[in-house]
Amino acid sequence: MKQFEHYPVSVTNSLSGKKEVFKPITPGFVGMYVCGPTVYNDVHLGNVRTFLTFDVVSRYFRFLGYKVRYVRNITDVGHLENDADEGEDKIAKKARLEQLEPMEVVKHYTEGFHEVMRQFNILPPSIEPSATGHIVEQIEITKELLNKGLAYESNGSVYFNVRKYNQEHHYGILSGRNIEELIESGRELDNQDEKQEKIDFALWKKASPYHIMRWPSPWGDGFPGWHLECTVMSTKYLGETFDIHGGGMDLKFPHHECEIAQGTGVTGKAPVNYWLHSNMLTVNGQK
Repeated sequence: MKQFEHYPVSVTNSLSGKKEVFKPITPGFVGMYVCGPTVYNDVHLGNVRTFLTFDVVSRYFRFLGYKVRYVRNITDVGHLENDADEGEDKIAKKARLEQLEPMEVVKHYTEGFHEVMRQFNILPPSIEPSATGHIVEQIEITKELLNKGLAYESNGSVYFNVRKYNQEHHYGILSGRNIEELIESGRELDNQDEKQEKIDFALWKKASPYHIMRWPSPWGDGFPGWHLECTVMSTKYLGETFDIHGGGMDLKFPHHECEIAQGTGVTGKAPVNYWLHSNMLTVNGQK
């Protein structure tokens, strides 16, 4: 008999803030997605802590007899310097500074990341999708959110309408943030912005004339938003609702909060049952 039938697993679910008995959607199977690296620089020990944590989680489920599909992505476009959808794409900036093609940067640092994972004896995931390999799916989800009235186009970019979403759902359910406080704090910033509210986030960004990484879309040449990439890659390989989503606790807001909003907005149901977050690596109390 399978071991998991006799040894229930408890996990601390960030969504409830409580330790809960893990109940998979499909008996004997675990679907887990973990946010992977943005490959514009060498991996550091803080990154390694997250991937080591979820390597242990996946190994333990397998030890108990579960069949695990572990998806960990490679972010190779769309992660801007600032979480407020401002600044350059991190990979494009690195490419410009080093006078390389962006995919040269991606290849170099992806190989470096894999080498570090081998040094720590961290097993590779079942699937390792890349954001650039899923541009079509990201455009399609953006269209769906526009059709549902949960997004709007502005000057060639498309933004998620957080206030509209919050009328029927709860933006802040994971991080505990209050939408009115977030909107109020955003009003201190520059009002001459293409967003309707500062709290709104990009699903698709218009590419400026100097932006290297760009794809055609119904709204003009551009590139996907960072949050949208993970929604597309996780649900494509694990389903509209899956068991576990992991990552460092620094991703809880805004990244994971936005993922919940996008997934719920498209399907009308929560995309993840258990959110697990690893802590930061600290030395003498410093990150």
